[in-house]
Amino acid sequence: MSTRTAELLAGIGLLVFSLVLMWTVYTDGLTIGWVDGRGPGAGVWPFWLSLGMALTSVWTVVRWFRRTTAESRNEAPYIDSDPFALVAISFVSLTVMIFLVAIVGTYISIALFLGFYMKFIGKHSWRMTVVTVIGAVIFIYFLFEWQLTKYLPKGLPIFEDGFLWIDNFRWEYLM
Repeated sequence: MSTRTAELLAGIGLLVFSLVLMWTVYTDGLTIGWVDGRGPGAGVWPFWLSLGMALTSVWTVVRWFRRTTAESRNEAPYIDSDPFALVAISFVSLTVMIFLVAIVGTYISIALFLGFYMKFIGKHSWRMTVVTVIGAVIFIYFLFEWQLTKYLPKGLPIFEDGFLWIDNFRWEYLM
C-alpha cells in the first residue's frame, strides 16, 4: 500500500468513525446543546469533537484529490518491512493486554504489557523494567483509585480479592 492510499483510507476511516459517533450521540438522546441551570449536555463533547474530526477528515480527502500535500503525491510504500514488524508486535501485544484486562485486571495487564515492551522491544535492563513497571502501576492506582475515585477493572474475583486488602489498608490506616 502506498502512502497516498494510506492517507485516503485514513481520511475515509476517520470520517466514517466520526459520523458513527455523532449518530450514536444523536440517537441515544444525549443533549448536544446547553441545559438550562446545569451547563453543557452529556452529548456536547462527543458530538462536537466528532464533528470537528469529521470536518478535518473531509478536508484530508479533499486535499488528497487535489494532490496538495506531499503525502497525497507519494507513491512510495507506506510501511517498509522492518517497521511493519514492530507495528505488528505492538498491535498484538496491545490486543493481548486489552483481553487480559477481563481476566487479570487493568493493573496486572498494564504491568505485563509494559514489562514485555520495555524488556523485549526496548531491551532495557531487568532492574529498569521492574522499577518502571512497579512505579507505573502504583502511579495509575494512586491517580485513578485514590485521587479520581474511579475504580478500574480488577479481573476475575481472585484478582479482585487481592486488591481488597490494599483498599482496606488505605481506608483504615491512611484516611
